[in-house]
Amino acid sequence: MPNNNSRALNRSVIFLCLLGLLTTAIKIFLALRLELYSDEIFYWQASQFPALAYSDLPFMAALLAGLGAELFGHQAVAVRSLFLLMGCSVPVLVYWLARPLTSHKQALISAILTFCLPMAAFLGLLAVPDVPLIFWGLLLIGSLERATREGRWRWWLLAGTFAALGLSTHYRFSLYVLAALIFMIVSRSHWHYWRSGRLWLAALIAMTGLYPALSFNLVHDLSGIDYHLLSRHPWQFQLEGLLHPLIQGTVVTPLLYGLLWLTLWMLIKKARAGDTRAGLIAAFAATNLGVYLILAPWSDTTRTTLHWPLSGYVPLLVYAPQAMSSLQAWLSARYNEHRGRVLVRVIPVTGLIGTLLLFVGIGSQGFNQQLQAITGSGVLSNKMAGWQPLTAHIRALQRTYDLPDDGLIVTDNYYTSAQIGFAMEAARPYTIDRDKTVRDGRYAQYAIWQRNEEGLRQLAGEQALFITEDSTLDINEKLAVMDRACTLFSELNLLDQLFLYQGDKIFSFYLGKNIQASATSTAAACPKPSHMWLDQPAAGETINGQYAISGWAINDGLGVSRIRILLNAEVVGDTQRSIAREDVVEIRNAQNDPGAPTLGFEFVLDTRNLANGRYQLALEVISGAGERQRGATRQITIANPE
Repeated sequence: MPNNNSRALNRSVIFLCLLGLLTTAIKIFLALRLELYSDEIFYWQASQFPALAYSDLPFMAALLAGLGAELFGHQAVAVRSLFLLMGCSVPVLVYWLARPLTSHKQALISAILTFCLPMAAFLGLLAVPDVPLIFWGLLLIGSLERATREGRWRWWLLAGTFAALGLSTHYRFSLYVLAALIFMIVSRSHWHYWRSGRLWLAALIAMTGLYPALSFNLVHDLSGIDYHLLSRHPWQFQLEGLLHPLIQGTVVTPLLYGLLWLTLWMLIKKARAGDTRAGLIAAFAATNLGVYLILAPWSDTTRTTLHWPLSGYVPLLVYAPQAMSSLQAWLSARYNEHRGRVLVRVIPVTGLIGTLLLFVGIGSQGFNQQLQAITGSGVLSNKMAGWQPLTAHIRALQRTYDLPDDGLIVTDNYYTSAQIGFAMEAARPYTIDRDKTVRDGRYAQYAIWQRNEEGLRQLAGEQALFITEDSTLDINEKLAVMDRACTLFSELNLLDQLFLYQGDKIFSFYLGKNIQASATSTAAACPKPSHMWLDQPAAGETINGQYAISGWAINDGLGVSRIRILLNAEVVGDTQRSIAREDVVEIRNAQNDPGAPTLGFEFVLDTRNLANGRYQLALEVISGAGERQRGATRQITIANPE
């Protein structure tokens, strides 16, 4: 009969298989459901211009995205397919790394804990470089561990190969190489390898991975290095950087975060006692975690960086079961055996809950239309939604206005341009984006591809469909975009607008005629956005009965035809400007509005017809050209006597 140990082992295997199947099924379902994220669509677009490196990264992410689309069809899940395969293999790689270092049971638990680390369980759903970075990183650690333990040529060669592939993935992989170097320098028992050709051959192979990034930077004024090391980061002390441990504790889940740091502390103690295997894992974990922790107050806090330390957490999973056992023994001695066992088991359970919440949060974007009936507007993210309706609307406009399928399409941001290129193979997408391309280190890349404003001006005389994603722009950003667009075309006219998800995602479409070779003139009637303001009610105010909503709206050159009052994105009133506002004319320099000085409005809202509660109040201003624009948003409360 099987003993208790074999039964526990069988349960671990079954549980691991069930978690693997469930997580893979969720990833595949969401990969089919969700549209491509901005980074994903950029890597696909980069794959259409094959190169060893691009302005922000070496070739690996673009290669995997493009190869997946070529192998499995022109759809989002195909772009993600190879990333999905790599991401789903991470628990297997953790087991492979752990097996020579721990028992079979503990290696299985390490693999199970991969699903309890939300960011690790999530790997592969999106086509982003962190997937191959972790994949090659685990293979490097496992190969180096075997190379330094067994000394065989094949493991040294594989370690060098995986390091080269990792360096061809992301600049951040350099921390893996740094960790390996630190280990080989600090570990005296491995100094003899410095006299061996095996180590130097592995190092030589690894250095080939630097060629793509170095060759690009040497040709293009070090733009990639400048972005990652200089322009992206303020390098000035920021208090919010001190929140790094708190943020990491939240995304890792607090109990698991504490366990992983306990694991690192135990590994360092083992390494100081002479355990070189513990020292190797500690070197990779501490280097990745330590660099991001120390530099957090001086580095980028405006973009998503919370996933960066994942490279340090995953190796710690190898020894996390031992840390759990030690913690359970301490808790059992302090309380009792049953309570100690229960408290330790809470750690992976909370991690699994965190993983589930992450999948729900990301997956909600695939159900925006349905969920808004529950959540209302302005709650759900739509970065991976709305692109198919956009391209369907473009095709409808092409039919309505007899625009060619292979016509020029110009956008205000680069990822809209890439989405159009992905969905509409015949189209010629360009972008006049400056802000977002600079922010994401991709301005130089669009200049290289000549898919930017300078490239457009080489097509002088042609017409184009110009598209702005208004929901991502504030009034000043939209003004800047339209100013640039009106110097690009001799004539720019509004064609239509598309409102998705109760106005959470808005696109405006213009027909731009006669591209100008230089920015020496401006389109005669530039369709600029409207400015608007609510005087009453104030933000957070409680109103009741018949309440007079008042404010003003202006549009330079085109005027304003209508003003709509919105509550929770629903129209509850419609009015026009009827009040003279000389103060607004003077302060806003609104003399060019055809309606000046009659810029003010008032609308009496009968709140007795509405349910009591909190509402989002907003204005929708319709310009003289017919362009709808929403703004002046604020929260109010309606409280009528019962």
